Amino acid sequence: MRALIQRVSEASVTVDGEVTGDIGPGLLVLICAMQGDTESQVDKLAAKIAKCRIFQDEAGKMNLSVKDIGGAVLVVSQFTLSADTRSGNRPGFSSAAPSDEGAQLYEYFADQMAEQGLPIAKGRFGADMKVRLLNDGPVTIWMEV
Repeated sequence: MRALIQRVSEASVTVDGEVTGDIGPGLLVLICAMQGDTESQVDKLAAKIAKCRIFQDEAGKMNLSVKDIGGAVLVVSQFTLSADTRSGNRPGFSSAAPSDEGAQLYEYFADQMAEQGLPIAKGRFGADMKVRLLNDGPVTIWMEV
């Protein structure tokens, strides 16, 4: 699993003019299932993201997790995180999980984030989504398990 997490003041996702998910302070998690990914890997990634200390404490140090600040998580599927750009000018996406597996792991990931005690909002798997965010920091971190 690959994830790009962004610390946000707010974020939302819209599909066909309808807001499908929005949050205030918290994390925007762009997530991509790769071929061969398992639920065990999803469990590890969800736990790691929930505990990632990237929010500022009272001393201004990145020492708090999204859970510590009472934040929420917006989960958005993004198969383009699988892009292979090593050759040519057109990225290849063949390392992404097949759509049905990707959809299942995406939903499982969102469920696992909720199991961490976090409020969850979601995009719509496979849809043409419009994502708005106000990156706080900016703080953007790549994670892979």
